Amino acid sequence: PESYLIHGGRTPNNEISSSLYLLTMDSRGCNRKLTVRCKEKELVAEVPGARYGHTMSMVQSRGKTACVLFGGRSYMPAGERTTESWNSVVDCPSQVFLFDLEFGCSSAHTLPELHDGQSFHVALSREDCVYFIGGHSLTSDSRPPRLFRLRIELLQGSPLLSCETLDTGLSISSAIVTRTGPSHKYIILGGYQSDSQKRMECSTVILDEKGIQLEPLEPPSWTPDIIHSRTWFGGSAGEGSILLG
Repeated sequence: PESYLIHGGRTPNNEISSSLYLLTMDSRGCNRKLTVRCKEKELVAEVPGARYGHTMSMVQSRGKTACVLFGGRSYMPAGERTTESWNSVVDCPSQVFLFDLEFGCSSAHTLPELHDGQSFHVALSREDCVYFIGGHSLTSDSRPPRLFRLRIELLQGSPLLSCETLDTGLSISSAIVTRTGPSHKYIILGGYQSDSQKRMECSTVILDEKGIQLEPLEPPSWTPDIIHSRTWFGGSAGEGSILLG
């Protein structure tokens, strides 16, 4: 059955969650009835804290599969809060968390290339690599055109992680991504170039055995409502489709 992972986010009472859920959808059977199930998954060992604005990706290496969690924001640690900054958020430490869904064992990894906080970035994975594109840093209040390639070898015992900084990133945050087919080809649409400037351009992304290719794509004819609105709201609606509101 088709599955989705849900981690963290803000709760209705403005708390930030650290829970992990596995959502499965199954339409087997003679009547093709869609069955949706949601189950909370417990993680052990080095567990990622509560956060939002982060990404999760799946990697495959040496016949094994793992989930990669990176980035995000959370409230200031309790010991650093004051009355004025009680609800202030900060970038989470730039650690990479790896966990397997079968046993729930989680591990945290620090890489020198990932030294700044990163939130609302794009993460795309293929086989044993995850690419982190763009994102916003609270520390510098900027959206540098970052592009990192994280490679993960799921060795027996402990995983081996390496990270490389690439040159062709995008200055973007909170973008919408949709996959356009069975191959690793994606469209990146929307997002923000600054706090007051939406990104009206589109880009195509191709992941293959050579790496990553980023190319500009002619955007659609935006409606006046979308052009004049200050915010984006939407998400992927299946292969090659995006729903905007």
